[in-house]
Amino acid sequence: MEQISASLLSQNPWEALAVVLALAYLLLAVRESAWCWAAAFASTLIYLFLFWQGRLYMQSALQVYYLFMAVYGWWSWRGGGQGDAALPITRRPLRWHLAWLVGVCAAAALNGALLVRYTEAALPWGDALATWASLLATWMVARKILENWHWWFVIDALSLYLYVERGLYLTSGLFLGYLVIVVFGYLRWRTHYLEHPPATPSPRPG
Repeated sequence: MEQISASLLSQNPWEALAVVLALAYLLLAVRESAWCWAAAFASTLIYLFLFWQGRLYMQSALQVYYLFMAVYGWWSWRGGGQGDAALPITRRPLRWHLAWLVGVCAAAALNGALLVRYTEAALPWGDALATWASLLATWMVARKILENWHWWFVIDALSLYLYVERGLYLTSGLFLGYLVIVVFGYLRWRTHYLEHPPATPSPRPG
C-alpha cells in the first residue's frame, strides 16, 4: 500500500491526461457519439509512449492501430460515405465469435512466444492476448457490433492486471471503472438495438 500511495503521488501528468481522455472516449461511445473517436485519438497518442516506457511493447504497438481505428471509427459512425445515415447497431452469431476467439488465442500464443524469445517484454503472454483481442474488439466498436461489450469486459479485466503489475495505477483505476461502464454500455446498446433493429440482416460492409 505504501508503494501504491507513493506511486499515485508521483504520477506522470501525461498519464492523468490520457486517463481523462480515455474515460471520455468510453462514456461518449456508450452514448453513440462520434466524438468518442476524437477523444480516443488523443488518448491513444499519449499511451503509445507510456506503454513503450513500461515495456508493454504489444500494448504500445496496439496504440498505432488505435490511431487508425479512431479515424476509421469517426468516418464509419458519421455515415461512412453513405450520407447522413447513422450506422446501426448489429449483432453476430455465436459461431462467429467462437471462430474469432480461436484465431485470437492462436495469434496471442505465437506472439507471446516471440516476445519471450526475442525481447525483454514484461508479461508477454498477457500483453499479447490483450493486444490481439483488442484489435478485434476495436473494429467491432467501429462497426457498432453489440457483442463488442462482452469482449471488452474480459479484455479490460486482463488489462487491469497488466497495468497494476507495471505500476500504472491511474490507468489501472481507469480500467476498473471501465468494467462497470462496459456493463451499462452493453445494456444501453442492447436497448437501442431492440428499439431500432437494423433494416437488413447484414450490416454495411466495413
